[in-house]
Amino acid sequence: LVAAACGMAAMWGMRRSRGGERGKQPSGSKKVAFVHPDLGIGGAERLVVDAAVGLQNKGHSVVMYTSHHDKNHCFQETRDGTLNVEVFGDFLPRHLLGRFHILFATLRGIYLAIVILLTQSHYDVIIVDQLSVPVPILLATGSKIVFYCHFPDLKLSGRRSLMKSLYRLPFDWLEEFTTLLAHRILVNSKYTAQVFHETFASAKISPEVLYPSINLKSYERNESGTSTRSEEAGDLLKTLRDFTCFVSINRFERKKNIDLAVKAFARLKRDQPKDEFGKLRLIIAGGYDPRVTENVEYKRELEGLSKSLAVSDQIIFKASFSDEERSLMLSHCFAVIYTPSNEHFGIVPIEAMYSQRPVLACNSGGPTESVLHEKTGLLCEATEEDFASGMNRMLKDRSWAREMGANGRKRVQENFSLDAFSQRLHEIIRSL
Repeated sequence: LVAAACGMAAMWGMRRSRGGERGKQPSGSKKVAFVHPDLGIGGAERLVVDAAVGLQNKGHSVVMYTSHHDKNHCFQETRDGTLNVEVFGDFLPRHLLGRFHILFATLRGIYLAIVILLTQSHYDVIIVDQLSVPVPILLATGSKIVFYCHFPDLKLSGRRSLMKSLYRLPFDWLEEFTTLLAHRILVNSKYTAQVFHETFASAKISPEVLYPSINLKSYERNESGTSTRSEEAGDLLKTLRDFTCFVSINRFERKKNIDLAVKAFARLKRDQPKDEFGKLRLIIAGGYDPRVTENVEYKRELEGLSKSLAVSDQIIFKASFSDEERSLMLSHCFAVIYTPSNEHFGIVPIEAMYSQRPVLACNSGGPTESVLHEKTGLLCEATEEDFASGMNRMLKDRSWAREMGANGRKRVQENFSLDAFSQRLHEIIRSL
């Protein structure tokens, strides 16, 4: 906070000298910056990357700022030159002995914002997401600030002890204070909008719902079969073709409840003949960062769970898959299992539906707004019994499962395309 105050104070002495840096933009276009904490692989990262590409395609000048960007663990558009990515503050630690993550995330966010303030050119609009602490510092640039709230962080963090609750108090206050300073606030679903109002009681404005989207072109299936594949992708494709595969795509985090998919898959043994069950596979894929203790621990726990349930030989773990592998899984699997409860939105069901795969998701949160029950997938209670029952229903009536997949593609084209998302964001940017 002291660093933030110093940064804002320094800014006032630089405003005039920076005024000439705006430069001329084509009529109707604006200079836009995105500020995101960690450009890894995840739903939030997919959203901001697609948003940046969409605005760039609309003629805006776009730069992405982040504290961390590993070119071996990121989306292709951030490493192939499609987007201009600037990294500041990666030398700062993420934690101390596995603790104080929010403290160091706050410090990294403050440092990133100060660097933008003091050393970067002026932007007409700055879009901040996930971490709101940069907002007051970035306001000092004179730019219009849009904050995209995926979900209030204070609702995501645990309060397992009095000490943890006391430790979180200043950060919870800071989150509310800094979030509400933005000129416009966007959320990813009606569910998140409801939670936003319940969480930030002092809010005088209502957030606007802007559903995430996917870039349909990047999910088109390769029908020719002539593309060059990596050895890993080739092995994955063989598995997808040789077996009936359910796929779970989530970061390796406990809140994603991936163990529900493992338990439901194991329970299928009760409903399927032994030889038929032997033809099934569960692929557990997702963002995995060896620097993140929870990722390492949870993957190990899931592997142990699969062994204890005697299904380890039929469960395949795919950590930090490539874009090619993602496309193969979505286009060749039988169905996609999405296990988080009360998920704020969830981009994976959208990806699955566009790839014409039926979805099994929890009957709570964002998926209730994206998945149509028994039309594009099944909304299940968050129990292994209900998920296993849904998986069994699809296996018994595969033509119905294919029909739901086809319906899903139409729904995404009509409601969750990047063009629709980009156009709405473009209108918001131009109105500021």
